[in-house]
Amino acid sequence: MKRAASDWRWIALLESRATGRPLPDGAAAWPGLFALYRDQLQAASADGLHVVAHLGQSLDGRIATASGHSAYVTGPEDLVHMHRLRALADAVLVGGGTVFHDDPQLTVRLCDGPSPVRVVLDPWRRLGTGYRVFQDQASRTLLLTRPENLDGGRHGHAEVVAVQPGSDGAAYCPRSVLRALAGLGLRRLLIEGGGATVACFWQHDCLDRVDLCVAPVVIGQGRDALPLPSAMSMQDAERFRPECLPLGDDRLYVLRRARRPVGLGPGQEQEVAMADPEPGGAQVASLPP
Repeated sequence: MKRAASDWRWIALLESRATGRPLPDGAAAWPGLFALYRDQLQAASADGLHVVAHLGQSLDGRIATASGHSAYVTGPEDLVHMHRLRALADAVLVGGGTVFHDDPQLTVRLCDGPSPVRVVLDPWRRLGTGYRVFQDQASRTLLLTRPENLDGGRHGHAEVVAVQPGSDGAAYCPRSVLRALAGLGLRRLLIEGGGATVACFWQHDCLDRVDLCVAPVVIGQGRDALPLPSAMSMQDAERFRPECLPLGDDRLYVLRRARRPVGLGPGQEQEVAMADPEPGGAQVASLPP
């Protein structure tokens, strides 16, 4: 697929990301996608985190066929947009199902910019070590799993980090995920899928923004984009006034939500449990957020 050319605005964004210097005068008036990228860098929150999810779906709300095939639901313009989101993020996170079905690289290849830390959420540690994210060493990689699965050192070349189960019986707690990543200095997070992972963060009010790209294709029975519990009535359904941006033949709906802070203030330390790469089990490191 063709690599996107870099215009001066994208170069300015990458320079700001690398150096922390302000964007040039006039950036506040940037339109469209570049306004989203600007906000991804500059968004302020009570806990210093910013969490964006991206999904590409069909007209009938599917992100893949029933067999799990998803390459590609949306067009090349949306793929470039996704790679730009990666380039501006500290970390990109996917669930274990996405790795199992797609074996993604999760690197930046369709635009200029650095590849983020890759995070795979596999609470039961069921994935093997042969997937590309665990073997290619293209970028630092973390495997997030429950504390009881922490032993065993690295997972391929990935570091292993503990996240807590949900108090509601869920396999993991999304807020624990955000705390663990913040404790490792990863504060701008992109959640790329799959739909169940995005839905879990949605249900727990752990998303600042959802970029939902809709392609003019009908899949039929397949994997739902957002498998959320049903609203009891239309009055209970969550309505938005989204921005709608054209991406080639696709349409990008930008949904902004009110994320609950996770309680990490500036200067606080967060304990992050990580598997010891040497034999002997886990260690707990106090790391600055």
